[in-house]
Amino acid sequence: MNESLHVSSQFDEDLSRLRTHVLQMGGLVETQVSSAIDAYTTGEVTNVKTIVETDRKVNELEKAIDNDCAHIIAMRQPAASDLRLVFGISKIVTDLERTGDEAKKIAKGVRRIYEAGHTPSQYGVGVRHLADAALNMVRQSLDAFARLDAGLSLNVIRADDAVDVEFKSIIRQLITHMMEDPRTITVSMDIISIARAIERIGDHAKNISEQVIFVVEGRDIRHNKEAIK
Repeated sequence: MNESLHVSSQFDEDLSRLRTHVLQMGGLVETQVSSAIDAYTTGEVTNVKTIVETDRKVNELEKAIDNDCAHIIAMRQPAASDLRLVFGISKIVTDLERTGDEAKKIAKGVRRIYEAGHTPSQYGVGVRHLADAALNMVRQSLDAFARLDAGLSLNVIRADDAVDVEFKSIIRQLITHMMEDPRTITVSMDIISIARAIERIGDHAKNISEQVIFVVEGRDIRHNKEAIK
């Protein structure tokens, strides 16, 4: 009996440590995104190096967490909600790693714009507002994971539609700029690349939230719009 309790306690500790590592990774990714967005506004391109260096740490955490998930499945043979948690985490860390990659793309795009002697504000498009919305989705998706809150996850998923609409509006504005003045094409294309990376960050936050709902409720709501109404 005591041995059984000991094994159960160790298993709980393994799962707790796994969740902690995911949140640690999430914190690094959130910082990456926030720093990249700030660089867009301030022109602090020196932050690009830091963002790239952080990406290496994120990649290492992804590999470590994947190894932990495989170890838990092999050694502990989890069932029901515990198994969903491990599977959910294995997918969440993939989206976190890809979010970090998008932050790196933003930072590099910002560096190109400022080093060419331009400022994004010249173009009058709402990239910063789009970025703030996507960053808020990332924060809320991580909060939902920390609390295993399916309701908050649904809010994040619903917020993605507004981000998509705003992204399309930015694209239309930049296309107009390019048509009216071909000299803006190069910078406009960089801003489009940045905006697309931000939109993808929102998609990854949505994916994370879908996995939280899977972990909590056992429902796979991916590609199911009826499930989020």
